[in-house]
Amino acid sequence: MTLVAGVDSSTQSCKVVIRDADTGALVRSGRASHPDGTEVDPAAWWDALQQAVADAGGLDDVAAISIAAQQHGMVVLDLDGGIIRPALLWNDTRSAPAAHDLLAEVGAEDYAARTGVVPVASFTASKLRWLRDAEPANAARVAAVALPHDWLSWRLRGFGPADTSADGPADTNPLGPVLTALTTDPSDASGTAYWSPSTGEYDLDLFELALGHGAILPRVLGADEQAGVASQRGGTDAVWLPAGIVVAAGAGDNAGAALGLGASAGDVIVSIGTSGTVFAVTNQPTTDTSGSVAGFASASADFLPLVATLNAARVLDSIAALLGVDYDELGRLALEAQPGAQGLVLQPYFAGERTPNLPEATASVFGMTLASTTRPNLARAAIEGMLCGLADGLDAVQSLHVSVTRILLIGGAAQNPAVRAIAAQVFAAPIVVPTPGEYVADGGAVQAAWALTGTRPTWAAAIAAEPNPDFQPVIRTQYAAHATA
Repeated sequence: MTLVAGVDSSTQSCKVVIRDADTGALVRSGRASHPDGTEVDPAAWWDALQQAVADAGGLDDVAAISIAAQQHGMVVLDLDGGIIRPALLWNDTRSAPAAHDLLAEVGAEDYAARTGVVPVASFTASKLRWLRDAEPANAARVAAVALPHDWLSWRLRGFGPADTSADGPADTNPLGPVLTALTTDPSDASGTAYWSPSTGEYDLDLFELALGHGAILPRVLGADEQAGVASQRGGTDAVWLPAGIVVAAGAGDNAGAALGLGASAGDVIVSIGTSGTVFAVTNQPTTDTSGSVAGFASASADFLPLVATLNAARVLDSIAALLGVDYDELGRLALEAQPGAQGLVLQPYFAGERTPNLPEATASVFGMTLASTTRPNLARAAIEGMLCGLADGLDAVQSLHVSVTRILLIGGAAQNPAVRAIAAQVFAAPIVVPTPGEYVADGGAVQAAWALTGTRPTWAAAIAAEPNPDFQPVIRTQYAAHATA
């Protein structure tokens, strides 16, 4: 049996799955936590990767590995391969004014035509402009810029400074800080706002406009290419990283999930995690000058138009805590109320919002009357508000002539019966709920097998539920009435 490993290095944690390369059968898995916050020392990701691998039983029998990770995170390196400052993550909104400046200098139409996206706070280019303006001394030291999965894959292959471990003995890297060995893939490169899915090239003028000077950027690999092989090092690494394992190109997290789900043209994935995402697999690139839809690349030589929201499962967390209930009870309460919650509408911008681009926004409740202000209505309004934000994202994707055959509803919240039932009332397209899994890490495993064998695996995702269609227009009509309030 040939085994491959897929990694999901997400905002919250690192997950590792080890699968049979031929059948896709799960052999074992492991996980470890990441620190909280919107900026993180990348060394914490490296430590978590080691812990997750150990929790998964090690890599001694694994032939290939691929890392899918949170997109956009700004990892800036000096000439010695050292980390200049903690990485700014996608959800750090202090770069919102920088995004506005880039947009003003280039223009939305030109920016979208050149990169497929319009700058918002989450993109790497915006964070580099923030660095240039807020920390000019650090910006001047930047010799290379990488994304989280780029940096981790680079480290797996033996590159980097002598010691980037948060604690413990020195981590000896025999290949040294060779910055030109950095690699990435189209899906992650397309989230930087200085690489074009249409041309397959970096726009160095936009990069330098953001940072203020040139720097080394990762070489962009194809979906089936190998970045190299793992290099066994001294110190703690010798315990967990056997030499010679093939390291695949890696991917951004959403593209990894699409790959892990086996999504194809006509499929739209709605993911309800810490953030919410709506993304489709298409055969043609998309351009949206409004900036609502990011014209990303996929991890399979296709394209991945994507809408992201900052507020998804955290909306349910907040209202559940307010009501003093757990997720199950929140769902039970919500299903006691009628669609539309008697006019109670929750606009769920608890953490500002990325789509629409309102980084300073706050959450609001509308339609509070003596009749509507009940625990069941508030529970339902929370779920409806969260899903309406995602449904608005689907509308934006469809406006770019993207066809929708079915919706794949994933993420922890998708397992709640109330979320499933209300989703069937909010979305007009058929909904399928895949069996819970680590789809981002699974996408990494697919890519690892692809890089190892030269052939993309066709592992089918199991289906857990298919809610009966029950579209209730009143829910979205009420929500839309307060969209500009």
